[in-house]
Amino acid sequence: MSTVRIGTRASVLAKTQSELVAAMLRERLGLETELVEVLTHGDRTQATGTPISALPDSGTGVFVSALRDALLRGEVDVAVHSLKDLPTAAPEGIALAAVPTREDPRDVVVARDGLTLGELPVGARVGTGSPRRVAQLHALGLGLDVVGVRGNVDTRIAKVRSGEYDAVLLARAGLARIGRLEEVTEVLDPLQVLPAPGQGALAVECRADDALADALTALDDRASRAAVEAERAVLATLEGGCSAPIGALAELVEGEDGEELWVRAVALSRDGGLSVRMSATGAPDDAAGLGARLAKEMLADGAAELDAGPAGPAAHQDAATDPATDRVHDA
Repeated sequence: MSTVRIGTRASVLAKTQSELVAAMLRERLGLETELVEVLTHGDRTQATGTPISALPDSGTGVFVSALRDALLRGEVDVAVHSLKDLPTAAPEGIALAAVPTREDPRDVVVARDGLTLGELPVGARVGTGSPRRVAQLHALGLGLDVVGVRGNVDTRIAKVRSGEYDAVLLARAGLARIGRLEEVTEVLDPLQVLPAPGQGALAVECRADDALADALTALDDRASRAAVEAERAVLATLEGGCSAPIGALAELVEGEDGEELWVRAVALSRDGGLSVRMSATGAPDDAAGLGARLAKEMLADGAAELDAGPAGPAAHQDAATDPATDRVHDA
């Protein structure tokens, strides 16, 4: 293969993330690369201002399907996604060939006057398009006026600078990748706000029958893949039994008997008034099984009865509306 064609969305963040993968292909495998821009359904609806929640299936996969279609048609050889955008169902004919080393998955606050969430006054307007973030903000009991927002990172931050909003919530990973961490006024502890499953990680996909799939494993990071496999198993299992906003975070830690995978997850009612929060540890090589078992315990403990409202599976709304891939959206 003379040149690897990398499918990417046209946003600044998406192209930055795709160039990170391109650099790894050049440095680790000695391959020439070319970025190929693909317009997705999510990008078109953003241009018209259509809310993600108004799309069929609550926006599941709106930033993914066009890239996968281009891959299957042979127009590109590799597709790069923010991993949290990926629907949990495995696509036919496509392999998740690599999960490179993950960025910090936490959420951050960009607020006026350098304020933190706790320093914002009661009634302050905080913008986010994510039901996961909305629910967890309400659960903190700070009396904030949480309002919807779309647009890319610049658009969202501009709403704070103009005084339209007092703060916005974003994914730290996206800001880190485009060199905008100086905008952050607070990094949120996962004890306050758990990130979306897969947040901060990139997904490198190729056709399952392409010989390139084996070579791409050189880009894979073991700890990052184990963590996102556990988180996505939580999401997939919970989606089968509830439609509540979902957060999850898995981390590789040193246990008494060696490495362990520690998984934390939460499912909440949309208003944040009810929640089921659990954690578990297990072997890294059983990441998906660990995540699925944790989610089943959550369902048995009441997650299935949480009222998420009419908008459907909120975790994918989160994936589709987060700003880290520069919406577009996250990372």
